[in-house]
Amino acid sequence: MGDYPSRSVNATAGDLGVTPRHAQGAGYGSSPSNHDEPPLGGGGALPKKARFSIEAGFRGLSTASGAMVLVIIVAIAVFLISKAVPALQANTGDFFTQFEWAPNEANPSFGIAALAFGTVLSSVIALIVAVPIALGIALFLSHYAPKRLATPLGFVIDLLAAVPSVVFGLWGRDVFQEPVRDFSIWLNKYFSWIPLFGGDGPFGQSIMLGGLVLAIMVLPIVTSLSREVFQQTPGMNEEAALALGATRWEMIRTAVLPYGKPGVIAAVMLGLGRALGETIALALTLSVAFDISFNLIENGGNSVAANIANSFAEANDTGRGALIASGLVLFAITLVVNMTARAIIYRRREFRDSAA
Repeated sequence: MGDYPSRSVNATAGDLGVTPRHAQGAGYGSSPSNHDEPPLGGGGALPKKARFSIEAGFRGLSTASGAMVLVIIVAIAVFLISKAVPALQANTGDFFTQFEWAPNEANPSFGIAALAFGTVLSSVIALIVAVPIALGIALFLSHYAPKRLATPLGFVIDLLAAVPSVVFGLWGRDVFQEPVRDFSIWLNKYFSWIPLFGGDGPFGQSIMLGGLVLAIMVLPIVTSLSREVFQQTPGMNEEAALALGATRWEMIRTAVLPYGKPGVIAAVMLGLGRALGETIALALTLSVAFDISFNLIENGGNSVAANIANSFAEANDTGRGALIASGLVLFAITLVVNMTARAIIYRRREFRDSAA
């Protein structure tokens, strides 16, 4: 019936031969390492030296980059604290509660309360106005608009983020101020019973004008990031919702928005960081006032960054130290906002992963 492949060519009736390949498999002969045959599955692994050097170099570069960010943050904090301490020691008022800002006097007295309040209030107004509009535009571009319209419109929105802040500030002061003043007069006429819109004027260079200008500046950032997040929604999720009979809006509400919520939160917090640190636009649109008022339409308002831009040129040594101290407060506010955003995103991601 023919010879089996496992028998050697010289096999006899009483002496069954074994081929070298089967001898290796049975443990006879030399070890596999003595043969030149390549292992099954293709070429061998990379040499240990090359593999170690590439991985170690990349790991070291990544670690150094992350550590450098922390070093820069710590260096900024140390610089601000070292420059602010002398001015804080010379301050005759309460830095956290006083409204007055007079660090250049013989008896310097200054506080951060009014500046911090104006910074937060103008940023909150900007987010209240910009976020709903940005999310609507992002959903329109990602799920409603045809591609030939969505692409150029997306480019135009992205270009708004490249416009310098001084251009927004000049436009707000010279062009946008008049319609905001007319709108403020209308609000005061019919809704003066609401404290936000009360007062006797004058109107125009108000915290509302500054907040609306900030909203226009924040809009392209939130829109672009939200659009990218919505476009990353898995197609199977959308198709499953539509297959169950959901309308377009129901599909967005049940599949797109829950998936993109962490990204939207990150986009909003990034826009908030831009609004908190904005300088020249608010310096050109706000009428300087060091007080805490929830009235949105009367002239007044101020922010930490705008006050630094307006006062730095005329400040003496104590005044510059006071401005740096106010910058330290803004630095701390920005850190708290970013850390809060990261915590929210992490908790939502952790919940989503555990649910999956």
